[in-house]
Amino acid sequence: MTESASGGSARPPADRGRTTIADGVVEKIAGLAAREVPGVHAMGSGSGLSRTFGAVRDRVPGGAKSAAARGVKAEVGEVQTALDLEIVVDYGVEIREVARAVRENVIAAVERMTGLEVVEVNIAVSDVKLPDEPDEEPDSRLQ
Repeated sequence: MTESASGGSARPPADRGRTTIADGVVEKIAGLAAREVPGVHAMGSGSGLSRTFGAVRDRVPGGAKSAAARGVKAEVGEVQTALDLEIVVDYGVEIREVARAVRENVIAAVERMTGLEVVEVNIAVSDVKLPDEPDEEPDSRLQ
């Protein structure tokens, strides 16, 4: 072992230890980045009722995933991650263009914030939100 003159290790402080990033952290980042893209109405299951129950469950302490991570599944390794996203798009948008924009935004956000290489972002479009359909998400002010 090499010691410095002060008796400490010669390795820089940044190299003394390791950082791990939980799947849930990457899922939240990806979910928020996907929602920023115009044309993405919601994340997760296509059924409005299912989205409503999911949103309510997310607000309950100890509920499944946080609202930010709904519709996202990440597999995180040491230096890479792969993501699966399920989205609902607004009626009238070009789905391939929305998917491309989601993929670009998610990759940029995850790589910038985590330093992980995003090897793939798979997007499943599970529903289309029609203009005359009521928005079934519960009021965000409820607790």
